[in-house]
Amino acid sequence: MSSHHIVKEKQEPALYIHQLGDFNEEYLGQLLEWSPTLIVNSTGYEKIVSLGLKVDVVLNPVENPSFFQENTKTIMGPGDDFNTVLNYLISEKYPAVNIIGTENKLADLSYYIPLIDLVLFNATRKTYAITSGFRVWRPKGSIYYIDVISYFETSNLKQNEGDEFEVISDGFVEFIFNTSYLLISEKL
Repeated sequence: MSSHHIVKEKQEPALYIHQLGDFNEEYLGQLLEWSPTLIVNSTGYEKIVSLGLKVDVVLNPVENPSFFQENTKTIMGPGDDFNTVLNYLISEKYPAVNIIGTENKLADLSYYIPLIDLVLFNATRKTYAITSGFRVWRPKGSIYYIDVISYFETSNLKQNEGDEFEVISDGFVEFIFNTSYLLISEKL
């Protein structure tokens, strides 16, 4: 999965692989297309390297650093892995990060939403925060999942059941609300 693209450092979102799980390798290739900084949890390091990927940073390594690829940094932190990675990226002035995990709980990372653009992926969904006025073109039948925790208005969207919303017809979908952000998910 190499790339011939040349990108200025930190222009593309960093990629943190917390847990690869059943994540589709084609989607992984798309996230790696522009050669982002790749951070992996030490528990998944061998799997990521076996895919032929160059790891830039390993989180909480249990192995001797000489075990890692050349020029691989290590970071360690007490407590939560996500906090350690996000604090590192913010301190290094990264504007955005894509995170791959097996769960999809972006609300647990709400403290960081104003500080860095976050997109959380699992095997079936992509979750991110939007601000009021967010507008995007989607084909009819596209599905969004929205935790309805605050009032919002939308155009071209109907609620099916629970947190599932469907695009009514080809065209723009717009979200209007009074809170700082709204968390939405899309099927991959």
